[in-house]
Amino acid sequence: MRTAASEPTGSEPEARISAGTVRGTREEGLAVFRGIPFAEPPVGPLRFAAPQPVSGWDGVRMAVSYGPPPPQAGHFGMDALARDSAGDDWLTINVWSPEPHPGAGLPVMVWIPGGAYCIGMSRLPEYDGARLAREGGVVVVTLNYRVGIEGFAHIDGVPANRGLLDQVAALEWVRDNIRDFGGDPDRVTVFGQSAGAGSVAALLAMPRAAGLFRRAIAQSVPGTFFSPALARDIAAACAAELGLRPTLADLSTVAPDQLPTAGDAITAKSTSFAERWGPVALRSIPFSPVVDGDVLPVTPWQALTDGAGRNVDILVGHTRDEQRLLTALDGLLGQVTEEQAAAALQAFAPGPDGAQRYRDGYPAAGPDELYELVNSDWLFRMPSLRLAEAQISGGGRAHVYELTWPAPGMGGFLGACHGLDVPLVFGNLSSGQPAALIGEAPSPAAEELSSRMRTAWTAFAGHGDPGWAAYEAEKRLTQIFDTRSAVTAYPEETSRLIWRDHFFPALPLIGGR
Repeated sequence: MRTAASEPTGSEPEARISAGTVRGTREEGLAVFRGIPFAEPPVGPLRFAAPQPVSGWDGVRMAVSYGPPPPQAGHFGMDALARDSAGDDWLTINVWSPEPHPGAGLPVMVWIPGGAYCIGMSRLPEYDGARLAREGGVVVVTLNYRVGIEGFAHIDGVPANRGLLDQVAALEWVRDNIRDFGGDPDRVTVFGQSAGAGSVAALLAMPRAAGLFRRAIAQSVPGTFFSPALARDIAAACAAELGLRPTLADLSTVAPDQLPTAGDAITAKSTSFAERWGPVALRSIPFSPVVDGDVLPVTPWQALTDGAGRNVDILVGHTRDEQRLLTALDGLLGQVTEEQAAAALQAFAPGPDGAQRYRDGYPAAGPDELYELVNSDWLFRMPSLRLAEAQISGGGRAHVYELTWPAPGMGGFLGACHGLDVPLVFGNLSSGQPAALIGEAPSPAAEELSSRMRTAWTAFAGHGDPGWAAYEAEKRLTQIFDTRSAVTAYPEETSRLIWRDHFFPALPLIGGR
């Protein structure tokens, strides 16, 4: 009888998993499997339902192509890419393994793509796990999960946070099957960036995810978690774009590939809802995890403070200039007026005196810098730092980093911007959209920095030590990733003090109907 991940005729690797046998490919010394379903397609009677176990199959199923992505919003051409990959088998997983046999016992790294909870797919070239797996000696897993209305809209009569439930189902698949690909199910690290990092934070707080991973890496955690009232109001606005109600009966009449247009329409005019939705309307963020009291009982910050992550090692951090790329995409880079800066401080700085504290803390900052600082802090930098602090206060361990290396690509004016860490962590410095931040020809400095970050990430996945001391409330030691890296006290001290009493509660609905 053939063992799991054995080498059949033609040397293509095979793995015998719970649903059947899959056959992948051999690529530069790795066994690679793409498009393995971990749940049934969430369409038809399963539309808007929690993920259901995948049906088994007879014979050998080819696992050589990425599965079709779930419906996508229109950002960065993701909607067109999704339409070009027709099919409803959205919930699939991909595996890269340097030692594809059950006894290898390698650390496992499970990547959750980001994309503002409205785009995201594992097939993007920046998420190719080959280099990380080959050079790091780890099994890399990437996955798809439902995004946008399908995954996160708060719809009457269906489970909340379906995208997060998809991630749990994928992690259950890893637990049950990864040994057959050379992985150790007791050494699973879940990692993600942006909305992927927010998902990692949510998983830390979810009872359904308890025990499914030993370590977690959260890169640029967004602080947006919605109250049910806010999420329900946003869902109603999305449904109204289609002349419908936010119910299963109404929304299931809309073809999945047509549904994101409603979310895109709300995103385009979200600022008109600012009096109801508050800061998320100003940042055009219509989808985020919902603190519904069931799937997600409390926010990640509260959960970790209460000790939910005590048995999980955490690596968390952010880039220095999180907001700059986003400002450039809005056409405001170098163009922020004093009025726009004042409005941003009023909207995003914490507490009634937050705006003044920014002006006092950064007395030399002009409108552009103040705008960038408060936006970076509100959305990514301070939620990331506060996650580490919550973990420590709850009796757990956390390592903190900041990426300060300025991106040389695209004119070199974006600094250490949001998303720069993705190509560096995966080592994909010349493929995928984020590679534009690195430049046309990756420099030796970029290669060396990428090597250091990959070494830290895989070492953490392997034994919980990325190469620098854990963060403590007093010393606040932080790894700075730059041309010359160093470990120092957390460098964004002024912002830390401004935000030290803010705990990122679930965002409320400001005004009722």
